[in-house]
Amino acid sequence: MVYTVALTGGIGSGKSTIADAFARSGIAVIDADIIARQVVEPGKPALRAIVEHFGADMLLPDGSLNRRRLRELIFIQTAEKAWLNALLHPLIQQQTQEYIASASSPYVIWVVPLLVENNLSAKADRILVVDVSVATQLARTIKRDGVSLEQAQKIIAAQATREERLAAADDIINNDGEPQSAIAEVASLHQRYLTLAAQAAAQEKN
Repeated sequence: MVYTVALTGGIGSGKSTIADAFARSGIAVIDADIIARQVVEPGKPALRAIVEHFGADMLLPDGSLNRRRLRELIFIQTAEKAWLNALLHPLIQQQTQEYIASASSPYVIWVVPLLVENNLSAKADRILVVDVSVATQLARTIKRDGVSLEQAQKIIAAQATREERLAAADDIINNDGEPQSAIAEVASLHQRYLTLAAQAAAQEKN
């Protein structure tokens, strides 16, 4: 299996910026959020199951999933959230493993926003946390998503705490400042991961 570095962080931490920097170094980036959207595209069995379970108002006029409606529903109904997770998580994991197995780069960056929340740490060889203060999370989320302060606070409260993410980390990039300073750290981490991936590959051969 390809050496896998899980990249995680709370909302507004700048995970995409860091992932893009690794991609520019020629590393395959596998994004759990993108895969989560792919498994519920029109025509996919998961979308049919969601409509059968929640009703036709889960569809937009073009036949795609009404993500906002679904998010609102599962946010207030824990049991429905559990049902949805039981449906989607195995599909997402299967697709993720297929992408990892087919990657041609020395290691892969697996972007998983809810790594800690969904107890997925053991599925990665190494964990990189993009860390920012809660104040930075709030400011970026409000600006980017156009939500209220209260809504942003609720989103952050529903995720793992900053301390929980840091406790799971092997490596940490602080992204409170300008993006360029955080991106500069990617170069040294890239070299470290190349070395670790080569060591892991050598061990597999022995």
